[in-house]
Amino acid sequence: MKQPDSIERFVSEAAASLTDGTFVRLVLSPLAGAEGAPQKILGRCILLKGAPHLSLTFRHATRDTTKNLTLTEGTDWLREQLRHGFRSALLGTTKSDWQLIAGESGSPRLIGHKPTRKQAPPREHDRKRAGLLDSSADDWLQGLGVLDRDGKLRASMADKHRQIRRYLELLSHLAKECGWFESASGVSPEEPSSTGAGSIPPSEHLCCRRDAGSTLRLADMGCGKGYLTFGAWHLFQRVWKQPVRVLGVEVRPELVASTNKLARQIRAEGLEFISGNIASTQLPRMDALIALHACNTATDDAIRRGIELGAKLIVVAPCCHKELRPQLNRPEPLASVLHHGIMEERLAEWLTDGLRALFLEWAGYRTKLMEFVASEHTPKNLMLAAIREREPFADAAARKPIDELKAWFGIRHHALDDWLERH
Repeated sequence: MKQPDSIERFVSEAAASLTDGTFVRLVLSPLAGAEGAPQKILGRCILLKGAPHLSLTFRHATRDTTKNLTLTEGTDWLREQLRHGFRSALLGTTKSDWQLIAGESGSPRLIGHKPTRKQAPPREHDRKRAGLLDSSADDWLQGLGVLDRDGKLRASMADKHRQIRRYLELLSHLAKECGWFESASGVSPEEPSSTGAGSIPPSEHLCCRRDAGSTLRLADMGCGKGYLTFGAWHLFQRVWKQPVRVLGVEVRPELVASTNKLARQIRAEGLEFISGNIASTQLPRMDALIALHACNTATDDAIRRGIELGAKLIVVAPCCHKELRPQLNRPEPLASVLHHGIMEERLAEWLTDGLRALFLEWAGYRTKLMEFVASEHTPKNLMLAAIREREPFADAAARKPIDELKAWFGIRHHALDDWLERH
């Protein structure tokens, strides 16, 4: 009788483990250079409506997506991926671990190992994740209404919990790029030895290193109810055990009172909320300035304050782009497209955030634009992160794209134009 090839044996072992409850995990690595491919795919077994399913997490550089498949669908999908899209795979079960490795001849080899784990993980679909939001975060998550009294996630707050977790993942990568606490352990529980998806080694440029034991200072401008402010404090103080002072700035006094009350209740040393607005609140020098979902030109106020306060890291997530659209010319050959209002609106948003990135680069920052939360949850999902690497406004060539872009679209005024007048 003909023996099954390595791929079929691997798929058979996966299907059997999903059926008999011995499945632990699945990890697939894509072929090098595959366009649009995720960095890796992680699989776990979950129960949906009482039946086992294969839940897949697709890890990209700046986002994760999830797909749940029945066992039949999962088996077919796995076979297809292994034959065409992936160079290696790892299957963990409570009986054995199986490693599928692409050979030089193109025929993969299957290698068996002793099991890494002898107990299968929980199958609950909504099981609480460890890592950056482990049980040590329960006190403030309960205080903010994200978890109920029993520590369970409220169904209505699932999107908010996902947003907080995503924010902490991004902030941890950015902190490491800044050179802060790169030896600290803030990685995801699925990959304990990894630096995390999308992480980049800390740069060696200006202000990259901080004095050992010094207190990191972070301002969260327009912090609202403080979900992400508590999250940032939790990351540095509780997860990384580093001295930090986090200052939440909010214009509504009732929110300042409620967040300060919660901070006192959980004895959040180094966390404080004050009344004020983004543009004019008096602040000391800051290592990081964050303003998420600041409306219209309040985002520009936050960028300006970050530069003025000497922040190494500036993070904004803009919304309500109103300033530039009334000023837009319709240069050819775009005029025939821009008479559609939605296209003009999207161009104005693109141009506003593009100019913000250019201003920051002129101010000596390395910038990146990324997806903050998935577009199905909110269309306002862009995050602009900037890390200072050079002296501000020293590169005359970096100003030229700002002037050219404004001239081509007829932009007479941008909220950051005062920098043009000063330099």
